[in-house]
Amino acid sequence: MAFGARHPARAGVPRDFQQIGCAFAVRAIRPWARQLPVLVTMFGAMFAPRPEVVVSEFKRVCKSGGLIAMANWTPQSFAGQMFKLSTKYIPPPPGITPPVMWGDEDTVRQRFSEGIADLKMERIKVIFRFEMPPADVVELFKTYFGPTQVAFSKLDEAGQAALRQDMVDLFTTKNIATDGGTENEMEYLEVRAIKA
Repeated sequence: MAFGARHPARAGVPRDFQQIGCAFAVRAIRPWARQLPVLVTMFGAMFAPRPEVVVSEFKRVCKSGGLIAMANWTPQSFAGQMFKLSTKYIPPPPGITPPVMWGDEDTVRQRFSEGIADLKMERIKVIFRFEMPPADVVELFKTYFGPTQVAFSKLDEAGQAALRQDMVDLFTTKNIATDGGTENEMEYLEVRAIKA
């Protein structure tokens, strides 16, 4: 995205391409600012706590005929299982919808039921490969992956040990690598919505 902002012609994006920065920053676009032809979020907006606000802001900021593109982990995916595992230890606040519901076609259809001229969705599988065993991958996630960091930070020592073991078990049972590394099949829902 940064390349597209600096070199729109070479990247094949409109000259007025803007990088918003993060899913929550879309609300920072002033109401009087001109609307954008393309909005893209990859595994970002799905974590906003109020999906109805996300949809409302997307439609406010995107111009008529513009594209709203999303990539969201599915509930059944490995990532979905990881998030579900974390909620076993740290339940979400009351009224918060699981982020992976953005990866459910029926939910997305309902959320984009108004103000959208065309909606296309496709499930896409990808492989995450790590050159380390599952236990080391868990340590990597514990150190660098925001949702996992937060889960561990809210648990006492016994809770951290239990979550760590459950994560190692998950990474191990879903590991398709045979060479000592870790490979997990991930799935996301690609969403392409054209604003009416």
